[in-house]
Amino acid sequence: MPPRPIRGALSTLTALSILSLASGAARADVTVGVSISSTGPSASLGIPQKNTMPYLPETIAGEKIRYIVMDDASDPTQGTKVARRFVSEDKVDIILGSSSVAPSIAISEVADENQTVQLAFSPIELKPGRGAWTFRLAQPVKLMADAVAATAHANGVKTVAFIGFADAYGETWLKEFTGAAAANSIRVVATERYARSDTSVTAQVLKLMAARPDAMLIAGAGTGAALPHTTLRERGYTGPVYHTHGAATRDLIRIGGKAVNGAILPAGPVIVAEQLSADNVVRKPGLDYVTRYEKQYGPETRTQFGAHPYDAGLVLQRVVPVALKRAKPGTPEFRKALKDALESERNIVVSHGVLNYTAQDHFGFDARGRVMLTIDNGNWKLIP
Repeated sequence: MPPRPIRGALSTLTALSILSLASGAARADVTVGVSISSTGPSASLGIPQKNTMPYLPETIAGEKIRYIVMDDASDPTQGTKVARRFVSEDKVDIILGSSSVAPSIAISEVADENQTVQLAFSPIELKPGRGAWTFRLAQPVKLMADAVAATAHANGVKTVAFIGFADAYGETWLKEFTGAAAANSIRVVATERYARSDTSVTAQVLKLMAARPDAMLIAGAGTGAALPHTTLRERGYTGPVYHTHGAATRDLIRIGGKAVNGAILPAGPVIVAEQLSADNVVRKPGLDYVTRYEKQYGPETRTQFGAHPYDAGLVLQRVVPVALKRAKPGTPEFRKALKDALESERNIVVSHGVLNYTAQDHFGFDARGRVMLTIDNGNWKLIP
């Protein structure tokens, strides 16, 4: 199956991009390839990202920015095909995406091979020695796991039972939380897995409850995070339930209903931009994104995933002018200049936090990139 262009809200933008290429537009334009999972299992992440693309800058430092947007269908093979098209046919200067882990990792391989910067919308972990050209716009799991463990410790939790997706997301969370828990004098006393497609986790939940933990941690995302939580309550568990940042969507509240009231979880600050203090530097870009998005799509339609492309636009506004001082777009020198600018520019404020990438750290976030929330009668409430 060939890569599929995204239709609908982006049709005009994509058509103009492709038309410009076909007409032999001057290579001084900065060309950005965007791979989004607007279909497939990760569409709930990709669709708000697709919706956000029109908010990205059309010009930077007097240069036109051309976006070529493709659907990778949440599939790593498609992600590879899209990325190879970007570098071989479209001669992009930078790649944005993908929405989920598997295609993002696939794209990173192509980015490495072709020395083209990738701004990933997913917190991907890469093999040692790889990822020199990949920078993340999603917070690292360790940053979020540390916050969960510290909050649980402050709440008097001594033991935790864990249930997570039987994939890279769940395993990464188990690894990072186990370390964070130990640093906070918390023991993980039981672990279980479940598939994203499972419709029942009763057996796993009963095993977790048998361990009599002080609290539960669910490492799920989107709609899939609700199933263990509702099952725990149905089976009589009354203790605190913690979630990961992958669960910070209205889907958890919509599907979980009253059962998820009181859930505790980390998230990017854009989710509660209005609740941030007036002196928080993240409040302004967060409110700008939320206001624009919800004016178009309705109240409470924001997602932390949808904000990643918006943040990519803010990052481009910082690094493109720096790179233009060294080289022209469409050249290897310009691509290298973009990478160097990302690793040297300081305090890039985005809706998810403040980025300080270095040659050793391509996540760039500090504690300003996370908040702790609880669900209070169907709404997110910031935990001070």
